[in-house]
Amino acid sequence: MARIVYVNGRYLPYAEAGVHVEDRGFQFADSVYEVCEVKSGALIDTTRHLARLDRSLAELKIAKPMSDAALRHVLAQIVRRNRVRDGLVYLQVTRGKAARDFLFPGETDPTLVALARPIDPYKVAAKAKSGIAVKTVPDPRWGRCDLKTVMLLPAALAKETAREAGAQEAWFVDEKGFVTEGASSNAWIVRPDGFVLTRPLDNRILGGVTRATLLDLLKAQGVPVEQRPFTVPEAQAAREAFVTSASATVMPVVSIDGHKVAEGRPGDLTKRLREKFHDLAEITPV
Repeated sequence: MARIVYVNGRYLPYAEAGVHVEDRGFQFADSVYEVCEVKSGALIDTTRHLARLDRSLAELKIAKPMSDAALRHVLAQIVRRNRVRDGLVYLQVTRGKAARDFLFPGETDPTLVALARPIDPYKVAAKAKSGIAVKTVPDPRWGRCDLKTVMLLPAALAKETAREAGAQEAWFVDEKGFVTEGASSNAWIVRPDGFVLTRPLDNRILGGVTRATLLDLLKAQGVPVEQRPFTVPEAQAAREAFVTSASATVMPVVSIDGHKVAEGRPGDLTKRLREKFHDLAEITPV
């Protein structure tokens, strides 16, 4: 069956889906997005994803295209119509189409696009079993990384740098030498004393939905957490390291810039958190 894409009220075959050439998302990256995990035919942490979408839209003064109830319906439909059991659903909202001008146009109808794609859960599990390598890169991004906009060129360049170095993810490092976050994930380490470290929320990192749910899980498990910046040497000397994202949930990091972490094997805490994550996450059948 052909993939189906939702565009402004219509469910279209993938090959026929498109937006206007003067859509501000295309011309100015004037757009925000969300990516939700789909597991066993259910959406994961939908409430937190829609809350973050609301915040991003409000900060950029983009009109909300429809109510949360309607958005939930669209997400459920796009998952069903594409017969996705395990994978991701992608939702993007732009300010809409208008004659090209840097100034915000007057009244415009926002553009809403949604699509769903399967991911082989066995491949993801195999990657988690061995862990991934990380390459650190200087952080050149704009000052509002807390908004989930589509201005992802620095992240794409960082991912390419990581791939060229034989790594699977990039970690951005700020001007003071502290890790901010991954190119498409939040960064975590486990200190030798068992404390879990992750950078606190500020304008330099995105408030990850998986990050928030993992903090709930850590509290439920009685694992001590400290939210503060950490350096690359700290990360390389850590007992464990991992990243979190909707596409990978909790993914072990076993190498940072070629330096082995935890003897190059996923740590016990990381494996436990990955195993228990969906026990606490919000699960919405579609």
